[in-house]
Amino acid sequence: MTTETLTTADPAGSGTPEALLSVRDLGMTFPGPRGTLRRKAGVRAVDGVTFDVRPGETLGLVGESGCGKSTTGRMLVRLLDPTAGQVSFRGKDITRSSQHELRPLRSRFQMIFQDPFASLNPRQTVQQIISAPLRAQGESKAKIQSEVRDLVQLVGLAPEHLERYPHQFSGGQAQRIGIARALATRPELVIADEPVSALDVSIQAQIVGLMERLQRELGVAYVFIAHDLAVVKHISHRVAVMYLGRIVEIGEKQQVYDNPAHPYTKALLSAVPLPDPIAERTRERIVLLGDPPSPANPPSGCTFHPRCPKAQDICKTEAPLLTIGRSATADRQVACHFPEA
Repeated sequence: MTTETLTTADPAGSGTPEALLSVRDLGMTFPGPRGTLRRKAGVRAVDGVTFDVRPGETLGLVGESGCGKSTTGRMLVRLLDPTAGQVSFRGKDITRSSQHELRPLRSRFQMIFQDPFASLNPRQTVQQIISAPLRAQGESKAKIQSEVRDLVQLVGLAPEHLERYPHQFSGGQAQRIGIARALATRPELVIADEPVSALDVSIQAQIVGLMERLQRELGVAYVFIAHDLAVVKHISHRVAVMYLGRIVEIGEKQQVYDNPAHPYTKALLSAVPLPDPIAERTRERIVLLGDPPSPANPPSGCTFHPRCPKAQDICKTEAPLLTIGRSATADRQVACHFPEA
């Protein structure tokens, strides 16, 4: 049985004035391996990604390792330059802006990295690490000292930690330093790239709780990149699911988790353990066959069709766009020819 879909004029939501961040058809192609036929064509790590982030909200970006989540996050703050598409912040296109043009905007969007120790300079004290963004913005020495002391207390550290070095802290404490550095310029948007995946489970809960509190107090918006669906469900307002460089489903958290419309989303959620042992034993578990295709040689049509239990002939030849169908609403889009009813 097929499901009729209605294509929207702007599939993932228009870049409305209230959007803090607007991403349109974002793409990233890396050079292929040397000495191969695909050197010139390259590896398409991100392909046509489109979404908005609203002020003060958290958009969770989830998917398997290698699907392009982190590459997308780095393009949003121009740590990587996109090869296609557009990123707009507060209505200003920053995709092709020079580093000189970006400098005044850098204070308004920041990034938290996955490995806190790898992202902190081991030769600098906490004071020097957190104050670096403020020094780059030309703030006075007195203001920098005051701001840094406030920031360490805001993230749950003590003033005496300011003269210590990263190796003297636990993983959770080091990530708090990274969060304080990201918030030093009071940004409107923070890209959090797997911020808790390198931490113990108990510490993960503390860091997620801290980020939620900071969002309430400061009004900051997050793009929260993760592969842990339980963490994403806890912290996010909306969720975007990526597969092989493309967003296959995006919508309000409860819609996506309670009624997934894309077969890949449904398979991902079926693998999340349930706390109820009876429900865990009786629920349907969807096991996908095969491995994810290589982005260096993606399948034609829908890139998920080789592993999809619902694939039909059209899926092998025609790539589905993010659409609004009978199984979705105006707040939830699905890139599937036959979304779940």
